[in-house]
Amino acid sequence: MPDEPNNTIAVAMSGGVDSSTVAAILRSEGHSLVGLTLQLWNQRRLAGHEGMPESVQGRCCSLDDVYDARAVAEQLGIPYYVVNQQERFEADVVKPFVSEYLAGRTPIPCTLCNNHLKFDQLLLTARQIGADRIATGHYARNRFDPERNRWILSRPADHTKDQTYFLFGLTQEQLSRTLFPLGEMQKPAVRQIAQDSGLYVAQKPDSQEICFIPGGDYSTFLKAYLDEQNEPMPDLSGELVTTSGEVIGHHQGIHSFTVGQRKGLGISSPNPLYVLAIHPDSHRVTVGADEDLLSRDLTANRLNWISIASMTEGEEIRITAKIRHRHTPAPATLLGAGDDRVRVVFDEPQRAITPGQATVFYQEDDVVGGGWIL
Repeated sequence: MPDEPNNTIAVAMSGGVDSSTVAAILRSEGHSLVGLTLQLWNQRRLAGHEGMPESVQGRCCSLDDVYDARAVAEQLGIPYYVVNQQERFEADVVKPFVSEYLAGRTPIPCTLCNNHLKFDQLLLTARQIGADRIATGHYARNRFDPERNRWILSRPADHTKDQTYFLFGLTQEQLSRTLFPLGEMQKPAVRQIAQDSGLYVAQKPDSQEICFIPGGDYSTFLKAYLDEQNEPMPDLSGELVTTSGEVIGHHQGIHSFTVGQRKGLGISSPNPLYVLAIHPDSHRVTVGADEDLLSRDLTANRLNWISIASMTEGEEIRITAKIRHRHTPAPATLLGAGDDRVRVVFDEPQRAITPGQATVFYQEDDVVGGGWIL
């Protein structure tokens, strides 16, 4: 059985309605709380630089969000701290993001942040200030399964807000010390509790952008960041080719493409063309018809297991698998491939399986584990 924790809970406060409501719920239940916000990125750092916008308002983890989190903590009468993790965020999230994109892959910085920084640092800071549990506003559920002697991560009651895709890297220790109070709730009910609690963030819009990339303009961010680092933008230009190898155009850099992309190819065609594959060694980008994006299998590595301890080579498990956040989990067979790898074979072909993205495995609502698509 898991250890019995004490009654002090550190609430990860982002300044949004979800984490603010978590604090209000736990406060109303009589828990001793401490509010924590991780300061991850200087939002003014690249503002207005090389095409980056001057305004930095309205993004996840912005200074406005820190202000809102502090105000909610004051309103609830709980201690509040901002923990500066900008150096680690840059080293563990931003630089790997840049490297992956320059290599023609499509990384997910939010998953990297959760897996390698947020939960690890929040638990460490919580213990330093006398709390041994954290609570977050993620839409997910967790429980201890005595039969398997493991903590299980599960999809929330509100599947439209499911965030387990971003949490597949959580360890057993982290799951054992984390509360997800919104796991059984629907989003409208969360806003209603915030309204009833008098929280002025009750109608605050949800953030949709990556905290350090306004507007999702990855290419502009890469150029601005490399320039700030006094690093030249590498020449990633190359040829646009068909599946038969015919050269039909040229591009300015593989970092401007992702698998499944249709717009911005820079060529005209009587039929719609999509990015099918990116070849970092040759800088070639293969394009073709929409049906050419369909594939039945993938290989993943850098695995993390949750409902099971591991998979052996040759072992098979029936699952459903996600290949992106908004992807509906699709029936598949998971095959242990050895050397920290698995192969996923879908029952039906899936569209635009993208190297660099995460794939997460489920059995019903429970997360089996996940990894990174090779």
